[in-house]
Amino acid sequence: MIRFEHSVFALPFALAGAWLAAAGVPPLVDLAMIVVAAVAARSAAMAFNRLVDRRFDSVNPRTAARELPSGKLSASFTGLFTLISAGVFVGAAFWLAPICGWLAFPVLALLLGYSLLKRFTWACHLGLGAALACAPTGAWLAIAKEFHAGWSLPLVIGAGVVAWVAGFDLLYALQDEDHDRGAGLHSFPARFGARVTLRASALLFVLAWSAWAVIGWGAGLGIGYWAGWLAVGGLMLTQQRMVRRGGVRSVPAAFFTVNAWVGPLFFAGLLLGLPEDAAAPLIWVLR
Repeated sequence: MIRFEHSVFALPFALAGAWLAAAGVPPLVDLAMIVVAAVAARSAAMAFNRLVDRRFDSVNPRTAARELPSGKLSASFTGLFTLISAGVFVGAAFWLAPICGWLAFPVLALLLGYSLLKRFTWACHLGLGAALACAPTGAWLAIAKEFHAGWSLPLVIGAGVVAWVAGFDLLYALQDEDHDRGAGLHSFPARFGARVTLRASALLFVLAWSAWAVIGWGAGLGIGYWAGWLAVGGLMLTQQRMVRRGGVRSVPAAFFTVNAWVGPLFFAGLLLGLPEDAAAPLIWVLR
């Protein structure tokens, strides 16, 4: 039900926030706990999403074979898994810093609450973006332990994450346009149709790319970052071209194959753009 490798969507941005806060390599113990918190948070969010959407999933041909609708997993097991994952997230946050622990509760409300937004508003895709945008800001605070002037950098990264996630979630939601409309769900494609959805997704990708350009200038990053920035832009353009040419059938490949590289390339570019002494350990690993 939960594919841990799909944590790649948020985890690289969490690592980017941690690296910026540390102005180099973060303490390894803190780094490990950030990874635990990020994976646990995503696991809780995804399990809760499957739990509350199981009725809709059971009547959607694309999702009817999922574990809950098909009976492979029970609702009680999924609920328990959600609670355990949420507890691990909150515990890891408190271990990192008391301020992170207390802020974990509203963050958790956002992570779980976005699953319900589709019942009320076509802007639900922005809710998913906001949930993933907690990754760079939360990881930055986990290393810094308090707010100070550098707080603006992870916020800008997070703004880009909101736009990027909402942009690809619009494309993903094209698969369920007819189902959502028939079920009374308020996705953007169900409200505005495929053509407007593609344009809105393209605009959001441009906004994300622009926000991450601000990071390059604001943090004084080198040419390595800009190479990664260009590559990320190319990936977002590729997704748009794939879906525009191949239609809904091309969405899974655009989402899971092309889009999955945005986070890793962003983080790799950040490392390569940092001063050499700050990035050296992970540059060595990348090589």
